[in-house]
Amino acid sequence: MAKALLGYVGGPDPRMLSEMRRLQQRVQDLEAELSRLQTENDALTAVADGHSLLSSIEMDQREPALT
Repeated sequence: MAKALLGYVGGPDPRMLSEMRRLQQRVQDLEAELSRLQTENDALTAVADGHSLLSSIEMDQREPALT
């Protein structure tokens, strides 16, 4: 009786298995996208560090501050 109340009727439900496979595929897709975005972000960060605005300012050509 308890098994019937919990929905256990002799084997895995095909709909549940299908949903489980779909969710596992979605997780794999999201993990792959996360990895791709992290790689892209690392590359952009490296480029941004190399072209920093502050590093392009020459210190001897600074304008005087207004007083």
